[in-house]
Amino acid sequence: MKNTLIVAALLALAGTAQAQQKSAADGIAEYRAMLADGNPAELFEARGEALWKQKRGPSNASMEQCDLGKGPGVVKGAFVELPRWFADTGRVQDLESRLLTCMQSLQGLDAAEIARTPFGRGEQRNLEGLVAWISAESRGLRFALPQGHAEERKTFELGKRAFFYRAGPYDFSCASCHSEAGKRIRMQDLPELTRNPGDGIGFAAWPAYRVSSGEMWSMQRRLNDCYRQQRFPFPGYGSDVTIALGVYMGVNARGAESIAPALKR
Repeated sequence: MKNTLIVAALLALAGTAQAQQKSAADGIAEYRAMLADGNPAELFEARGEALWKQKRGPSNASMEQCDLGKGPGVVKGAFVELPRWFADTGRVQDLESRLLTCMQSLQGLDAAEIARTPFGRGEQRNLEGLVAWISAESRGLRFALPQGHAEERKTFELGKRAFFYRAGPYDFSCASCHSEAGKRIRMQDLPELTRNPGDGIGFAAWPAYRVSSGEMWSMQRRLNDCYRQQRFPFPGYGSDVTIALGVYMGVNARGAESIAPALKR
């Protein structure tokens, strides 16, 4: 009888712990749902659309002839097929690095200088708006990153190696947090990114508005912060390794519905 009571007590405790964990996750989901109707990302989207059409830079030109992979000026559907290979630059590019190419070639702005600018300042702030609007134009569409070009497949493999590469003072990698289901850090669920993560989770949710900082974060900024948490040196903006990680995660997200720009804690 005593053993039976002990087993019953342990099962009750386990059930309580599971219920508390579920309650915490549900609470976060409810919090996001309450804020979603007034997602501040909409302000960035409006700014981005205006910037796309505005004539700026030394060339006094708009971005309306920028080719994001579906032809000059075509925005809808482009986001869910990036990163991809571009023949005019001879490299695989994500949305941010492709926008830098257009800002330089069309508007005469200095892409290298913009890449060196801290997040949230100067033309980097304009990039945040452009990224928010362009991603919003593909909201509800499903990711379908191309892998037809040899360089796209090569970049996927590079991204896979980078994702699992462990180093730094804590011997961390991207996979330390994102290679198993059911992991959490504090109150935050950690999506499993080595296979299809499901709709709106992980890759499919960025760029996103960060409530905690009141800022719009692009994928480049998200990756930069992941490197910070691993205690790695910061990668260069639009560098080959960040683009490769985007290809690896994006290909694994094939079929997932984009909800970007999403809302994050």
